Amino acid sequence: MEQQKLPNVTIALVLGIISYVGCCCTSGFGGILFSGIALFLINKDTKIYQQNPQEYSNFGQLKTAKIVSIIGLVLSIITVGLYIFFKSTGAYDEMMEEFMKGYNQG
Repeated sequence: MEQQKLPNVTIALVLGIISYVGCCCTSGFGGILFSGIALFLINKDTKIYQQNPQEYSNFGQLKTAKIVSIIGLVLSIITVGLYIFFKSTGAYDEMMEEFMKGYNQG
């Protein structure tokens, strides 16, 4: 019998990679969203694989997607924590003022 591929591996890997971009561009909130969806799909495929492991061939890619998504989630949580810290101390507003001064001068 020919082995099949797990259905959500590719999209989970893409979402895990996009979570890095979401980590940087959305103050971490987008990264949490994308990596959370990716981890949900990974868990779904892991359950499918565990029911009949000899039927699927790309479990290695699933493990890679899981690692990428976890790293994206951790970086996003750190970014959100720093964002909340800087917003609560007022340092964020000072950084934005300095950025805008440099932007307007350059």
